[in-house]
Amino acid sequence: MRAGRNVLKRKLQQGRVTLGLWVTLESPSVTEIAVALGFDWVCIDGEHGHLDFKEMVDHLRVTRDTDTTPLVRVQEVEQGLIKRALDLGAEGILIPQVQGPAEVEQAVRFAKYPPRGVRGVGGERATSWGLGLKTYTRAADEETLLIPLIETVAAAEALDAILDVPGVDAVFLGPADYSASAGHLGEWEGPGVAAQLLEIKDRARARDLACGVMSTDVADARLRQDQGFRLIGLGSDAGLLIRAAVEALRALGADPLRGDKQ
Repeated sequence: MRAGRNVLKRKLQQGRVTLGLWVTLESPSVTEIAVALGFDWVCIDGEHGHLDFKEMVDHLRVTRDTDTTPLVRVQEVEQGLIKRALDLGAEGILIPQVQGPAEVEQAVRFAKYPPRGVRGVGGERATSWGLGLKTYTRAADEETLLIPLIETVAAAEALDAILDVPGVDAVFLGPADYSASAGHLGEWEGPGVAAQLLEIKDRARARDLACGVMSTDVADARLRQDQGFRLIGLGSDAGLLIRAAVEALRALGADPLRGDKQ
């Protein structure tokens, strides 16, 4: 956190569109490149895939004192996971598989220090190993971003109650999981889902809360920008690599796709 201030939070408060990278691969060079390119944020995925805490801290380390804000998607709403991610230097937490306000309220409690919550005080990276204990702990509750993932029909039905939870800073949509919960497993946006996601975004914006989503390509990112999304993921590290490689192989007459073919 640069001088106790969350750069991404300021940008969202100013109504700016921010661009991010989803980090799923273990090499911290991925995040280092994202920082060099000027990405507004990276989200280190601790829910899916193979990243462990050692790999997570390596990614977090290269964002320190930069204008690229590191977010972590934890694997579930669990006190130890949230506490450790924040102690390691995450400046925001994405809360997965939210069904209603109860999980969000619990996540907020786990992410905030007393008296607002139950987060323990640790002498880890976030506090500069205790050297910046007062500075960090006095700012952390206001600066740390809490972002529920709206990725089920149940979460959409409980959206107003979720947005009412004090401490929610933004929401992030999960089209594939939302589609699965709506009966369209394996589709990015099943029948009717695109319109439902835009409605969620509009309801969040009406409360002056930013809404985020992953894009599928550059054209889709532009569309999401025009639609009013303010946290736009340009892709995952692996996805962008695959996208570029497929484009190059096809340009040279090869057929690279051996899995699902659309």
